[in-house]
Amino acid sequence: MRDSGRPTLIDVARRAGVAKTTASDALTGRGRIAEATRETVLAAAAELGYAPNTAAQHLRHSATGALALVLPEVSARSAYYMTFAFGVISAAAHADYDVTVVTRPQGQQRTRQLRADGIIIADPRKGDPVTARLLEVSTPVVTTEHVLEGPKPDGVIYSDHGAAMTRLLAHLDVTRFKHPALIVAADDTDWSASLARAFREGCAERGLEPIMRHTSFEAPSRQVREATEGLIAAHPDVDAIIVAPDGGAVEVLSVLHRAGLVAGRDIAVASCVDYPALQSVDPPVTAVDLGPHAAGVAAAELIIELIRRDDDGPVEREHPIEVVGRASTATALA
Repeated sequence: MRDSGRPTLIDVARRAGVAKTTASDALTGRGRIAEATRETVLAAAAELGYAPNTAAQHLRHSATGALALVLPEVSARSAYYMTFAFGVISAAAHADYDVTVVTRPQGQQRTRQLRADGIIIADPRKGDPVTARLLEVSTPVVTTEHVLEGPKPDGVIYSDHGAAMTRLLAHLDVTRFKHPALIVAADDTDWSASLARAFREGCAERGLEPIMRHTSFEAPSRQVREATEGLIAAHPDVDAIIVAPDGGAVEVLSVLHRAGLVAGRDIAVASCVDYPALQSVDPPVTAVDLGPHAAGVAAAELIIELIRRDDDGPVEREHPIEVVGRASTATALA
């Protein structure tokens, strides 16, 4: 929520029925805007009493030659976000852009304006005030996954995580599981909400009770271990565990081993994020390959396109992901 009741550029764009970048160009006299559109935007600004932020406008058009990449706190220990960041950096370098990487704890306020020509926000979280503020300035913004509430970005790179969960459940069907469980973050990102929704729907289609344990989005190892231990204690008949947090599948395997349970025989294990360690664990774990490097490239290419183009947004592009089936997991309970 904004700190004051002052109208923003987003408010003007909504009132005029145009994209944020169009409203910005109309108000500043830049870009190829139809005169009728410009007049509509100016009228909307006058009706709302909008006063442009001249400092933000200066930054928007200063051609810094840099992109800002906003990552969640977990990025420092996440193979996914590290690989994603390298994808952004490689595509940006190819287009002669530098990248400023910004990380911070959830909800921590940021007082400085990001000096960048475009902003990429990875996995925006519902209720994050910094994300909301970045989406209200005139600088183009691309998010990876959709924003669940509040102002919308100029571009979105998204994946169909619900369909991936459906494929995971289909892959595990051969295990004849009857008591599946999902360990996932709370529904405050598009990713986690999509996984949880698809899991519930998949269980309902099979006439099964959906068993879920929630972690924080950052999901440190301790949380995943505690969630797994809680599952086994409360539901000793659980026969399949799907774990969402990056790196969490290894923790699940460790808990099962200490409990005297054999993964791939007693309990099938699958992961919503593939990462290198899963290729060498015994038994191998079926996982979803999110293609993080390619996702980073796609995000960088889209934000650069939005910086350079004159026509309206928003733009949404799907980034393909796939389930990597591994035999040991698939033959559990068979």
